Amino acid sequence: MAPLWRRAVGLLVDWVIVQVLAVAAFGAQLGAGGAQAFVPLGILAVLNILCVTAFAATPGHALMGLQVLQLRRGAFPLQVVIRTLLLCLFVPAVLTDRTGRGFHDAAAGTVIVRR
Repeated sequence: MAPLWRRAVGLLVDWVIVQVLAVAAFGAQLGAGGAQAFVPLGILAVLNILCVTAFAATPGHALMGLQVLQLRRGAFPLQVVIRTLLLCLFVPAVLTDRTGRGFHDAAAGTVIVRR
């Protein structure tokens, strides 16, 4: 399993990419409130679903040498959607089970490992 610091840096890289896209493509203002505050979160969800389904990694994961693996048999795209929705809620991603996986990964049946 990938160390917490690598996973955190990967997510930070993804968040920077998302913020740049939100400002450049949608004219969102950094630190804006209201509905505009959800633009980066929506972009993060789309980025995660598309990249993890297609490549088993987001850009941040790839930069840190990580990938998402499926632990339970099932439809991987569905597992990615579950994982992403829970990641966007934030709390399941920062809480971990006894193995160190975030609750979002445990609930989806996935784990982030080093390539």
